[in-house]
Amino acid sequence: MPGAQERVLRRRIASVQNTKKITRAMELIAATRVVKAQVRANEARPYSERITEVIQDLAAAGADADHPLLRPIEKVQKVGVLVLSGDRGLAGAYNTNVIRAAEQEIQDARSKGLDYSLVTVGRKAEGYFRFRNFDIDASFSGFTDRPTYEEAVAIAARVTDMFVNGGCDRIDLAYTRFITLGTQEVVVRRFLPLESEATIASAGDAGATAGFEFEPSANAVLESLLPRYIESRIYAALLDAAASELANRQRAMKSATDNAQELIIKYTRKMNQVRQEAITTEIMEIISGAEALADDKSGPEDLLLDHLSADPFPNVLDRRTQHSHHETPRT
Repeated sequence: MPGAQERVLRRRIASVQNTKKITRAMELIAATRVVKAQVRANEARPYSERITEVIQDLAAAGADADHPLLRPIEKVQKVGVLVLSGDRGLAGAYNTNVIRAAEQEIQDARSKGLDYSLVTVGRKAEGYFRFRNFDIDASFSGFTDRPTYEEAVAIAARVTDMFVNGGCDRIDLAYTRFITLGTQEVVVRRFLPLESEATIASAGDAGATAGFEFEPSANAVLESLLPRYIESRIYAALLDAAASELANRQRAMKSATDNAQELIIKYTRKMNQVRQEAITTEIMEIISGAEALADDKSGPEDLLLDHLSADPFPNVLDRRTQHSHHETPRT
């Protein structure tokens, strides 16, 4: 029967094997979903690019809308931070990196004597900041692995209201930008106010508006498109964050699967070693017992012969002799 240490190692091997099955399944699921997330990001990119081109055309045509989203930064007294994290863990350092970047922005604002507002997307960011007693103005969760445009519209409306009516002079966006399956980058960039029309126009072709006429006017179209532009930027960031989370989860689960396999090999070798030591101990005990019997001069055969050759009544004659010596003569 196996010893106690061998039984413990067998249980550990079985437990690690079960964990390996789970991490392997999660790796395959993440690998499938990250491809879909890439496709969704690529499909949404033409809309974002096209609306940006339209705003560039409007700016190049001389549109000068007096929109709150385009107001210049005069003096910053309150900073808003929008952080995009995940709803679930098991994604390596994905959530930790973006949360720390957002926290650093808040700490920098505090060190300068500025107030802050915080909007979180994902349960991980919300739990982190609530546990550390940060004030959270709004939180969104439940869709980070598969965001939709409706969620982006809701987030954009809350952030725009913070900027227009909430007293925030600047809003920063912290998220993880998806580059490739093996490369993701934490980005913290200014989200609001938007760049001026001249800055937007400089990114495009100023001669592209030669054949365009805008109705009712370029300014009216620009004011109507700016909220859509905000929503498209948030939606693009959500898609990038979702793809980045899945890519990080795939790598984390692959690493966990590899580590589980290494543990199984290690425990198996240890179990074989323990088993060999137990077998060696038993063999040594048998050999030692055989040697002890061989070295004993009074073996079983010798003991049997001595018993057969011995006098069955060794003390009867002695007792008779002693009795004859002490007997008194008759008169």
